[in-house]
Amino acid sequence: MATMLWLLAAVFMLGAAVGLAEGSKHGHNYYDFFVKETSYSRLCENKTLLTVNGQFPGPTITARRGERVIVNVHNQGDRNITIHWHGVDQPRNPWYDGPEFITQCPIQPGTNFTYEILLSEEEGTIWWHAHSGLDRAGVHGAFIVHPKKGTDYPFIESYKKLHKEIPIILGEWWTSDLNLQLEEYLKTGGEINNSNAHTINGQPGDLYPCSRNDTFNVGVKRGKTYLLRIINAGLDGDMFFGVAGHLLTVVGTDGRYLKPFTVQTIMISPGQTMDALLEAKRSPSSGRYYMASKTYLSNTRLAYQNGTATAILEYKDMPLATRRATPVFPNLPNNTDDAVATGYTAMLRSLASKEHPVNVPTKVNEHMLITLAINTLPCTTGNGTTAAAPAWRRASTTPASRTLTSTSSTHTTTPSKASTSRTSPTSHPSSSTSPTLTDPGRIGPQSAAPR
Repeated sequence: MATMLWLLAAVFMLGAAVGLAEGSKHGHNYYDFFVKETSYSRLCENKTLLTVNGQFPGPTITARRGERVIVNVHNQGDRNITIHWHGVDQPRNPWYDGPEFITQCPIQPGTNFTYEILLSEEEGTIWWHAHSGLDRAGVHGAFIVHPKKGTDYPFIESYKKLHKEIPIILGEWWTSDLNLQLEEYLKTGGEINNSNAHTINGQPGDLYPCSRNDTFNVGVKRGKTYLLRIINAGLDGDMFFGVAGHLLTVVGTDGRYLKPFTVQTIMISPGQTMDALLEAKRSPSSGRYYMASKTYLSNTRLAYQNGTATAILEYKDMPLATRRATPVFPNLPNNTDDAVATGYTAMLRSLASKEHPVNVPTKVNEHMLITLAINTLPCTTGNGTTAAAPAWRRASTTPASRTLTSTSSTHTTTPSKASTSRTSPTSHPSSSTSPTLTDPGRIGPQSAAPR
């Protein structure tokens, strides 16, 4: 009898779960993503790009804190794909996280896969993107998590006139096929080329060729406050971003609230999001302003895309003569301005309020020392250098073949010249051997296991 009741309960729960999934299909938390090649024209050239629903950037997902989101991904492209929900904790739900070959097999062409996304403590701006190859360059979009019903933003008392939310996605554009570049650098160990342009909401803006007519444009009303949901969807570049004539009050990052602070320029890393308030209170006589983004980097030896993407913010009540005027340009820092970048990140502090606590463990059970480093070593092939990233005083050994089973990790038992002089080794062994890379930052023998 007990067994029969248990079976009936299990069947009921399964039926309820299926019913919920089907019911969600007709609600605001169900999305169909059709991944397919789409033709685009940028920088005076045409190319096809893998996108979701033919949009670049892709569609915006919206939900409330703690809700469940269902996304049915239909792969109509010519290669495998997965989607990752960047910034979602997914507690006890890792199999829908999305990294290819880590939490799931890829979605093959002609098939579909339905993701169940369980929101927990996230509130603010996160995002989604492809997690296979380099397809996230085109397959990405905003994921906005609003407060629970009956609650509001913690900063709303100071900004009662919050009028509209505007996603601002900082991206990149390549005129060549990124997948061909990926195949090439997997063979040679090199890097992909720098992008041909930065973009704001998919458009390079006025400063790039053949781009002026399609520059992203947003109209604002004087006296209103806007919430910019800024996402750095670039592959690997930190970015400066600012709006001419306006200050930005930063109130959140990566789906969590911050203690508000006000700046002219934000610095945002790849994969990071920022929530910033903009108050539209300029005079009617100067009603057009550029939003702009450009690369920030601290290593001046690296090549980078040094162009500036632009979008236009304009006041709806500006006079006709102003509509024809060139927008005011923001005073962005130099590309290598470390002071602005480090000063900005130093201001990031969790809100840590009663409603949005930060539960940091106060009792320490075990102390651990983890040493990480990234060093450049001479290389006889490629571009002349290679990067070594030791962890725990151990460094990777180059595998003999490109198979998962051949990957190994080792640490040396004899101190090298590099380990005692704190300089890089002078050369690699020949390409026929598998060199062991030691940690130049470690002084003395490296045979002892980490404690």
